[in-house]
Amino acid sequence: MSQTSVPPASPLASRDDLQIAARTLAEGLPYLQSYAGRVVVVKFGGHAMGDAKAMADFARDMALMKLAGAHPVVVHGGGPQINEMLKRLDIRTETVAGMRITDAATVEVVEMVLSGKVNKEIAAAIGAAGAKSVGLAGKDARLIVAEKMYQKARDPESNIERALDIGLVGNPVEVNPEVLEVLIKAGFIPVVAPVGVGREGETYNINADLAAGAVAAAMNAERLLLLTDVPGVKGANGELLTNLTREEAEDLIASGVISGGMIPKVRTALNALDLGVKAVAILDGRAPHAALLELFTPTGGGTLIRKV
Repeated sequence: MSQTSVPPASPLASRDDLQIAARTLAEGLPYLQSYAGRVVVVKFGGHAMGDAKAMADFARDMALMKLAGAHPVVVHGGGPQINEMLKRLDIRTETVAGMRITDAATVEVVEMVLSGKVNKEIAAAIGAAGAKSVGLAGKDARLIVAEKMYQKARDPESNIERALDIGLVGNPVEVNPEVLEVLIKAGFIPVVAPVGVGREGETYNINADLAAGAVAAAMNAERLLLLTDVPGVKGANGELLTNLTREEAEDLIASGVISGGMIPKVRTALNALDLGVKAVAILDGRAPHAALLELFTPTGGGTLIRKV
C-alpha cells in the first residue's frame, strides 16, 4: 500500500493537546494490534454520506485503519441520494418494513445512483485521503448473487402476516469474495455498491445492511460496523443500549421496541454472528471518527451485539 500522507499538526495545537493525542495513540496500541491483518466490513450510509466533511472524515478513518494494518471493506447505501433522484425524475416509491418497493424504473435509478455516482465518490474520497481504493458493484464478477425477496408484513386489520411482492429487491444468497481478496492483497480498500445479480442476470436492489452482513460473513470478518443515522439500538424508554445478546435483541424485536428500519440492521447483525462474524456494532455515522472509536478505544460507541 502506498503511504498515507499525514498533515503536520496544527500550529494552534497546544502541548497539552499533543500530549493527549500521544496518550490516546499509546492507549490504543493493543486495539490496533488486535485488528492487524483482520477484515473489518464497514457499512457506510445515511445522511453523513451527503455531507462533504463527514465524507472526508470517513475516508480518512478508512485510510488510517488500513495504515494500522486492518483490512477495511466498505459497503455503502445511498437512500437519500436515491430519493432525491427519484423525486427529480417524478418516480413514486414506497417502503415496507424498511424495504424499498423496487420496480423496473426504480432499479435503474438505484443502479445509476449507487454504482455510478455514490460508489465512485466514496472511492475517490478514500483515494484523496491517501489510500488506494477501488469501487465496484455486487454485480461485478458476480460478487453478490441475489434471489428475489418477499417482505413479510402484518395486516393492521386482520393481524395476519403476509408475504408481499416488493419487486426487484434481492436477498443476498451467495458472495464470491475472490475479487475482494485480490484487492486487499494488493493493498486496496474495496468499496462495494449493494446492487446484486440474479441467477439469470437480473439486477437486484439489495438493502445495504444485508449486503454488508453477507460480505462480512463471506470474508470471515473480525467485526461488522453498521454506520447509520442513529446512535444505536434504543430501549423502551429511549435509552441507548450499549450491549446486546442475541436473546435480548430477539425479545426487543418481538415486543416492538426494535421496529422499522432498525429491524433489518439487527437481523443482519444476528445472521452475521451465526455465520462467523465475531461481533457487530451499530453506530452513529454522523459522529466524528465513529468507526475508529469503536475499534481502537476501550469504550467504543453505539450498540455492540454479540452471540452471548
